Amino acid sequence: MLRSALILAAACVAVAALPRDALALTPCDLRYPSDVTVPWECRRIGKGETLESLFGERWQDVARFNRMDRRHAYPGMRIRVPTPLIALEGFMPMPARYEAAASEAKFLLIDVSEQFAGAYEHGTLVFSAPVATGRRSNPTPTGEFLVTAFDRTHRSSLYKVEGTNRPYPMHYGLRFLTTRSGVTYWIHGRDMPGYPASHGCIGLSDEEMQNDVYRSPKDPQLADARRLYEWVIGDTADPGTKQEIAGPRVLIIGALPVAHK
Repeated sequence: MLRSALILAAACVAVAALPRDALALTPCDLRYPSDVTVPWECRRIGKGETLESLFGERWQDVARFNRMDRRHAYPGMRIRVPTPLIALEGFMPMPARYEAAASEAKFLLIDVSEQFAGAYEHGTLVFSAPVATGRRSNPTPTGEFLVTAFDRTHRSSLYKVEGTNRPYPMHYGLRFLTTRSGVTYWIHGRDMPGYPASHGCIGLSDEEMQNDVYRSPKDPQLADARRLYEWVIGDTADPGTKQEIAGPRVLIIGALPVAHK
């Protein structure tokens, strides 16, 4: 009985993703609605190349455009490169204004079609970030939800870091759905491979976690999961364990981006 409960509680957690995911997708294989605003071409990362060496101070913009983190930008990976790079200036797939949330102090819009999230205050976008939602076989639920719990050090009760007995970290967790059968869905830090990869949860970049678990990257910088978490809980006391909260509304829209192999 206990094992069944644990499985239900962790059903949406992403399996600790290997850099070369078994799905064999790359960022180049996906098409997003916002592609019409930025021309791009596909490029294979060469031996010894990194996002930093290829794109200098614009590397974070390129990572954001690819919906990926640096651990997945390894030699041989095919990535989307805007032509020219200046085309990334002001790239924003989320609406700058969401009038339906004008009366709400905080509101979170997640667009599965774009694999992006937007945080709004009284209908105005204050920041946005790429996400990794559920894959086609384990889709992220769409609809209207509320953040009902937060847990800075949340971890999976079912999945392990590959090759270890260590529970897979789901740091900066924000629970937005508990189904009648006990399945919980969270927004949390995870690997960002550049395509939908979870079992239903919504992942944001957490290079600090990846450095701790995988020792890569050596200088963690991408921290969208932490930024969103801190924005959601605001001044609420955070003891570092799971806490219930009457959090902001979450609206999840759209369908998975089309894959073109």
